[in-house]
Amino acid sequence: MADQRLATLDDSIVSRLPSYSKSLFDAKTAKGLTFESIASSLGRSEVAVAAIFYGQATASAEDVDKLASLLDLPKESFSTQLLHGFPDRGRAGPMPPVEPLIYRLYEIVQNYGYAFKAVMNEKFGDGIMSAICFDTKVEKETDAQGAAWVVITLRGKWYALSLFSILLI
Repeated sequence: MADQRLATLDDSIVSRLPSYSKSLFDAKTAKGLTFESIASSLGRSEVAVAAIFYGQATASAEDVDKLASLLDLPKESFSTQLLHGFPDRGRAGPMPPVEPLIYRLYEIVQNYGYAFKAVMNEKFGDGIMSAICFDTKVEKETDAQGAAWVVITLRGKWYALSLFSILLI
């Protein structure tokens, strides 16, 4: 098993993120914490915790208290924005993405988006998968030859579309 490394903040996107992001990442790195360990302490998924760090998800008052304690940060340094601000989803990077791993995720949707849509339509009918009533997880699998595989689960509530619902969108 390879040594576990910590995700740190990419300096090239700092200016696009909330001001508290750098403090959270710096404290995470100084403490040697993974998103998995922070998620365990917060009782949230590691992707949800990472989204909080990037300003792309909301945090509860309990999340803020636990983060402040875990990271040894004064909660006043980030609580106001986290509790009273709105998440800024999708603005952290350029479109199309230039970071190679993020580009590959984008490429998956480019290459298989219509295939996903066709299969979903056959299984559920006309509709959309929510990105609001949504959760996700990332897992690691190792095959018989020892190669590592990424397993990303996307789980969104299905909303059937009708003429009435289209008029409301």
